[in-house]
Amino acid sequence: MTAAAIARSATATTAHPADRLLTAFARVGAPVCVGLDPVLERMPAEIAHANGDIAPAEQLLRFSIVVLDAIMPFVACVKIQSACFERYGGAGIAALHQTSAAVKAHGMELILDAKRGDIGITAEHYAAASALHHADWTTANGYLGEDGLLPFLARVDGAPGRGAFALVRTSNGSGDAIQSLRLADGRTVAEAMADSVATLGAAHLGEQGTSALGAVVGATKRADAAALRTRMPQQMLLVPGYGAQGGGVDDVLPCFRADGTGAIITASRSVLYPSGSSDWRGNVARAAEAFHHEIRRGLGQ
Repeated sequence: MTAAAIARSATATTAHPADRLLTAFARVGAPVCVGLDPVLERMPAEIAHANGDIAPAEQLLRFSIVVLDAIMPFVACVKIQSACFERYGGAGIAALHQTSAAVKAHGMELILDAKRGDIGITAEHYAAASALHHADWTTANGYLGEDGLLPFLARVDGAPGRGAFALVRTSNGSGDAIQSLRLADGRTVAEAMADSVATLGAAHLGEQGTSALGAVVGATKRADAAALRTRMPQQMLLVPGYGAQGGGVDDVLPCFRADGTGAIITASRSVLYPSGSSDWRGNVARAAEAFHHEIRRGLGQ
């Protein structure tokens, strides 16, 4: 077994999800994640028309498999946007399941971006569904309190531990209308959510001191990132909005801890649909490599 295979095996069997992520990032050398958000309108012609027109869900699956092969040398984590698959009904769910299985077969950590949020017993059902899709982490809405988050941290049938990323400061502009509101105690809604995540997550630390309950903090919210990082020192921050949404290296650096850990920078469209030659597979691979090196340079590595 090669050194890389041994590392992948160790990562897959480590009980705590944050320890697995940190180990995976150390293996590839950068804390980067590719968001797998495939849309039918942007499928390469050879996918859309291979052997005649093929069903939408099958196109998404074929595209995703090629992308995973292209990015694997540079990326240790993939975030699948569940909605892109769910919109196609049962066939889409089947494609989602096959794609998530392929992520794990490539030795990558998997974040299911489903933004689930409900009261305890319903959250347990959502958490069980996430586990069926091999998710190591699930994005979740924490505004229903801890009973809407804790089910996503539970181990299922002896499987390795799982984690959740609670929405704290999202990358979309209209989120400001709610997340920036001031409470009576002077905190913003986002700051109050960050404090809640930090308190709840303190009971779920891994061996490397990072919690299984992380937080979503958008790359487009640079002004808030440093303050939120201070409020959540033990959290892994999932940082969307890099690349096509306008976030750059300087925007994401405040999300990291002093030792250069604690954040996952995710890019989607800039990697999935880069400009370049007619070799779209090669374009994806080169975009993933460039993304990898941009973050490394930003961290001084």
